[in-house]
Amino acid sequence: MPVLPADVPVEPTPPEAAQWLAEELAKAEYQSAKPTLIDIIAKAISDWFSSLQFVGLPVPSGVGLAIVVSLLAVAVLVLVLVFGRPRLRRRSAETGALFGEDDARSAEQLRRDAEAAARRGDWVSAIADRFRALARAVADREIVPVLPGTTAHEFARSAAAPFPAEAEALGDAAIAFDEVRYLSRPGGPEAYQSLVALDDRIAAARPARDLVAAGAAMEPPR
Repeated sequence: MPVLPADVPVEPTPPEAAQWLAEELAKAEYQSAKPTLIDIIAKAISDWFSSLQFVGLPVPSGVGLAIVVSLLAVAVLVLVLVFGRPRLRRRSAETGALFGEDDARSAEQLRRDAEAAARRGDWVSAIADRFRALARAVADREIVPVLPGTTAHEFARSAAAPFPAEAEALGDAAIAFDEVRYLSRPGGPEAYQSLVALDDRIAAARPARDLVAAGAAMEPPR
């Protein structure tokens, strides 16, 4: 304590007492011992965990944290159920990248354009647009991504994994696309109708991985 002058009254007034206390606490030894902001926050969290009770019983050490983690997990699950899982890859139409071309048409628009081209006998456009529609629809379902630089054959090989029964048809469709798009082949109604049938089958099919997951979920525990 500081040595007070002889003329200082024994009983200081409230303002004087507050000033003495402030001056004393401002000393370095008191400041170094003062808890940091992190200490204060940690103490508040610890006190809150300790205050958690179930049926009047104190929560054991560590259980409070487990409860908070569980509540956060439930909250994330609710958000996923309400809003859907985050789309790591949005629709390929948003980037416009589709087999080396900037094409922002939806799968349905591509199908309509392919049908229109087929009606006028433009098999080159009909086959190319229908293959693009197939790829865009699969990408929109988040089954196989179609990224900038993806080729028709790369897409066909990737799509054969979730649709193994269509592996050969996908390979043939990629060949038909490359022939009309890059080799100046005229195409024809047979190749186009095969592509239409393939597109319709894949649109109605469930990917193999979903079938495996569904089967595992239904299998009774052993």
